[in-house]
Formats: sequence, structure tokens, C-alpha cells
Amino acid sequence: MPSDPRLLFISGSARAGSFNRQLAQLGAKIADANGLMATFADLGDYPMPLYNGDDETGNNVPENARKLLAVMAAHSGIFIASPEYNASISPLLKNSIDWVSRVRDDGNAGLEVYKTRVFAIGAASPGGTGGMRGLVAVRNVLEMGLNALVLPDQVLLARAKNAFDEHGHLNDKDAQDRFKAVIVKLARAARLLHG
Repeated sequence: MPSDPRLLFISGSARAGSFNRQLAQLGAKIADANGLMATFADLGDYPMPLYNGDDETGNNVPENARKLLAVMAAHSGIFIASPEYNASISPLLKNSIDWVSRVRDDGNAGLEVYKTRVFAIGAASPGGTGGMRGLVAVRNVLEMGLNALVLPDQVLLARAKNAFDEHGHLNDKDAQDRFKAVIVKLARAARLLHG
């Protein structure tokens, strides 16, 4: 019998009041409410310097890159909620992804975590496109840059300023149901990959 998947929900923004943090936290709540083991990770808890190849000489990567890698490795499915920064990926998320990919510890290589997990992506934006342009860049980094398996379904939450109720759920029931469907699909894919 396949093992139950563990899902990780990451926000590509550590900003106070971030819509993407709210989206990732809601994803973890939805997963938990549906009997799935879920964890929320705030990239603000893993501060790292701006990536510079000279800084990693002698495998001198930040300890927080190793810690974030360990959290990612403990989960079989990962959902990333990424804000759109000038039609691209947020600097915090890109820097975290890059540093984790550079970990080369024995038995715990950063590149492997991307190749052996299933990913789903989403974005919340105050604008009308829901962060869609930024997700193109996120998908490109994960799929082409790191050979990650990313589900084709993605979550787009437009006009996020008014999208959440006082309990952190989405006001639009159809949007909440679509988000749940992506989470269930992520869990199913993670179970198939790791079961």
C-alpha cells in the first residue's frame, strides 16, 4: 500500500501581510482538513546571503540552505506560492532555490530534491492576472533549470486584496474548490512517485 504523502507549502514572499503567504498557509489548512500531512515553511525563517559562486568555495553554503533542503526532503510534494515581481520570480524565492541547489553534502544533494519531488505552483496578486506572468518564470526555473516535475495545473488568485475572508479562506467557493483540487492532485502524484 502506498505511503501517505507529506506536503510542504512554501511562500515566495516573507513580507508581512503577503497574499502569497496567506495562500500557502491556506493550502496547508486545506490539506490538513482533507487528511493530508502538511507543513507551512516561511522563507523568512531561512535567511541567506545573495547567491555568489565565490561564496560556495569548499562547499561553504549557508547553513539555512541545508536546513531548507532537509525540510524539502522530508516532504514528497511541494506547493510554492510565488508573488510576481516585474513579470518574474521573487528574488527571495529564486535565491532560496539557487542556494538549496548548491548543497553537496554526502547523501543529501540539493539538486536531487528537485528531481525527486512533485511540485505545484500558484500565485496571489492584487492585479487582474493573478500572478500568471511570474509563474511562467517559476515553472521555467523548476522544470528547465532543475529538472523538476511540476503539475500543469496551477492556482491563480487575482484581486487578492479582497479574496480572503476573516478566517483565511477564500471568499469564492469555486476558487477554494479549485485550490483543493490542485492540492489533492499534488498528493496523488506524490503518492505515485514515492509510494
